[in-house]
Amino acid sequence: MTELAELGLSNYEETAYRTLLVTGAVSASDLSDASGVPRGRIYDVLNGLEARGIVQTQPTDPTRYTPVDPETVVDRLLAERTRELASELDRYRSVAASVRADLLPTPPVDSSFWLGSLGSEEMRAAMRRHVRTAREHVRATVGPPYERASWETFQTEVDAFLDGVDNGVRVDLLCSEAVLDVLPESFPDLLADRNAAVRAVPTVGVSFDVIDAAAVTVDVPDPLSPADRLGVVGITDSEVAAAFEARFERLWAEAEPLLGR
Repeated sequence: MTELAELGLSNYEETAYRTLLVTGAVSASDLSDASGVPRGRIYDVLNGLEARGIVQTQPTDPTRYTPVDPETVVDRLLAERTRELASELDRYRSVAASVRADLLPTPPVDSSFWLGSLGSEEMRAAMRRHVRTAREHVRATVGPPYERASWETFQTEVDAFLDGVDNGVRVDLLCSEAVLDVLPESFPDLLADRNAAVRAVPTVGVSFDVIDAAAVTVDVPDPLSPADRLGVVGITDSEVAAAFEARFERLWAEAEPLLGR
């Protein structure tokens, strides 16, 4: 992960901004050509950067974009991240207070916790074993912490996931828009020979998967490193699995189809 990514810029946003520092004032289409950011994404990227005070527009036809000076940009990004981290800290304190109040004296036998960071060998092995239990379908949401990680970090987990899933099993992937910024353009090729579908939603609150509406795993982001994962909670309670399946169904119905069904 680059330092600008750690301060909150996506891959496309960082690429566009760095290119503007070289080109100076330029139209969106010319910036797309110079930076490699797809034309279908360049306006969203520039609008987001402008809203955050990272680029400015010139009243020309077509509109031209210029970069705000790096020192100002870094200060603004740092202020954003400081506010986000303060909010995250408050949220985790609230979660901790709730856990203390509700914690049972013994853990339920139908759940487990696997400790492992993104891309780690132990998580790749656990992922492969987990999805091999699927007989009909795997339905997964992909959001945090993948949104802030690099493709190189979690590519091995994607490979393990696809290696573990039988070709006859239906795979539904629901990705946040931020995750789409991280995935390579070649990602659809990985699913070419699979019974797979991909849809997108603006945000995904939590990353989880549901296997055959019976087993659930939930990613637990690392509170000290938003681009990494602390571990994964595995749950086989039927009521919990049904609740996650219903949640996925609602999100899936509202999502934009990108690939497959």
